[in-house]
Amino acid sequence: MNELLVDGKSIEIVNPDKILWEDEGVTKKDYITYLLEVSPYLIQHTMERLLMIWMYPHGINSMKIEKRSVPEQAPIWVSSKFYKNKKRILLNDRATLIWAANYGALEFHVPFDRYDKPGYPLEIAFDLDPPDTDSFHLVLDVSIRLKQLLDSLGLLSVPRTSGSSGMQIFVPIQPIYTFEETRKINTFIAHYFAEQFPKQITLERTVSKRGNKLYFDYLQLWKGRTMPAVYSARAKPGATVATPLTWDEVEIGITPANFTILNMTKRIQEKGDLFKVITSAKQNQSLEEILRFIKKKEI
Repeated sequence: MNELLVDGKSIEIVNPDKILWEDEGVTKKDYITYLLEVSPYLIQHTMERLLMIWMYPHGINSMKIEKRSVPEQAPIWVSSKFYKNKKRILLNDRATLIWAANYGALEFHVPFDRYDKPGYPLEIAFDLDPPDTDSFHLVLDVSIRLKQLLDSLGLLSVPRTSGSSGMQIFVPIQPIYTFEETRKINTFIAHYFAEQFPKQITLERTVSKRGNKLYFDYLQLWKGRTMPAVYSARAKPGATVATPLTWDEVEIGITPANFTILNMTKRIQEKGDLFKVITSAKQNQSLEEILRFIKKKEI
């Protein structure tokens, strides 16, 4: 695998046997194989969004380097776009994906809007972060309650593990609402949950002040902020992956550790792409009704 031909582009894979996830024995070759397998689904999420990669050149235990701009030594075919006088990476194709992995990228993060329509998110997202790894039951409970609320508003939602300790709930929307408008909705729902479940939920961003409560993060949905792309690996023990779920799985009970590089391809073969209503078969849902409701509450 020292040289790989991807969509007509020749990529020399440096140190293909380098161990990236030591405990799992996952090598760079294994990682690249995984990315090629999930690329049709991952790229649907990253398409035309300004990419941020988290690089770990020597595996997950090495130093993290964040990179947004195309490095000078990158091949000319790496997908990119000039944005605010900088040549920014766009993850629009498999060759760019494998180039980035070979460069050291273990995580792929994207904003909520496209570079060609900045300021208008394609989805709403709520980030549920437990106080510790033993409290994932809080995430499951709150996410089910959040689904019930979104259902009552007529909004389809998709749960997803973050690949780290928490879960994210995505709601596909028409890309006609500003970040300011979507922030109103996230703020309203977050404060409602904090008031309804004060013993379980906090809106405190400072980790040391959260105690044993779940952090209901409604602020991440904003200009320039990012979340891991779907099916992106995470630089965490276990080689975990940001994985879309069914609501039945959430009700039965899962943990982020259940979903890894080692079993994701089989999962997609069995269940299909559970994130497609956010990406390839996007549901452009209206927010007019809930925005009108919130406006009345503000009067």
